[in-house]
Amino acid sequence: QVQLVESGGGLVQPGGSLRLSCVVSGSIFSFAGMGWYRQAPGKQRELVAHIFSSGMTNYADSVKGRFTISRDNAKNTVYLQMNSLKPEDTAVYYCRRDYNARIAWGQGTQVTVSA
Repeated sequence: QVQLVESGGGLVQPGGSLRLSCVVSGSIFSFAGMGWYRQAPGKQRELVAHIFSSGMTNYADSVKGRFTISRDNAKNTVYLQMNSLKPEDTAVYYCRRDYNARIAWGQGTQVTVSA
């Protein structure tokens, strides 16, 4: 069974930066699309960024120009570099793997942006 393990969350001041990592088990990582999602209290889970197996990316409008998604296929890892963080970025961030309509989620990592 595939496992996704996120790390890198924490408490940061507005304007600060964090880098999230998600390590994925299994041998198909390089063929899978990978996404970062987030869920704030009382809100639905939403897409933050996605990276296809080709390396193409897309972003939610709210994070364009501030967040960057990347992947290292040799390490089975996807990253989310978050800069210029705002209080409204506070949420639990989840990693998601999409492969042939099979979806797997990580357990989430908390990001809190507060002074």
